[in-house]
Amino acid sequence: MTRAFPVGGVSFVSRFSLPSLKHIGFAPRLRAVMLRSCARGPQDALRCALPAALPAVCDRLRECAARIPEAREVLAILEKCTKQQCKGDFPIVVFEGLDATGKTTVTQAVKDALDAVLLRSPPACISQWRTIFDDEPTPIRRAFYAAGNYILASEIAKASTQAPVVVDRYWHSTAAYTIATEINGNVQNLPPVQDGVYQWPEDLLKPDLVLLLTVSPEERARRLEHRGLERTKEEAEMEANSLFRQRIEESYRRMMNPACQEVDANPSKEEVLKTVLQLIKKHCAF
Repeated sequence: MTRAFPVGGVSFVSRFSLPSLKHIGFAPRLRAVMLRSCARGPQDALRCALPAALPAVCDRLRECAARIPEAREVLAILEKCTKQQCKGDFPIVVFEGLDATGKTTVTQAVKDALDAVLLRSPPACISQWRTIFDDEPTPIRRAFYAAGNYILASEIAKASTQAPVVVDRYWHSTAAYTIATEINGNVQNLPPVQDGVYQWPEDLLKPDLVLLLTVSPEERARRLEHRGLERTKEEAEMEANSLFRQRIEESYRRMMNPACQEVDANPSKEEVLKTVLQLIKKHCAF
């Protein structure tokens, strides 16, 4: 199957075929081999955990579909929506960052300021299955979040034909958290700058701008205390393990094509919004 995808405003053609749902099955021995192969070394495990393209995502979901019915549902949604990954005329701005850096507040404010469409990852059509996949081994869990990016891309593409699109997390979150989870120790143990793991997937709709919101550890702690929301396992680990948090932040900073533009979110929400809108005006055409 042939698909056209925009990169930097220019479309290119990518060939891939989605796996047919009639072939979905689960072979325990195959899954065991997959997980063992992911454990040969840190770099091997990382590349196994982070699917590089849509076919790899679908293969991973197929391997667990007999055991996890929701994987079949995700595959069915993917088959319906991947045809729509052609960007419209309006800009796409993604906001990334750790939990409690102000993404929810800023994205809502930007949505109102630009009269934009606000979308979030994972998309609503699969977010109810998040807790199910969070309890699965890393390769399966990451396939779910990667699939969410491709589903979200279809929603982004459709929305961008009608209005600017603001996105609360996208591929960079999937990649940064995967890298930080699979690599232990301090940031010196991360894959080197320019490594392929930091590269945006060629078959995924690309945004016009990615803004990384950052705050000091002290400010994050203060905000988290006032939120009282249930946290994911990774968010809980981030609070207990400062090295894990540092690996996530550094992974975000190493992302390429597009890179993340860092925004200091420590000031007041009014100041942060002003900075963000200036960057959008500078980098996006309306």
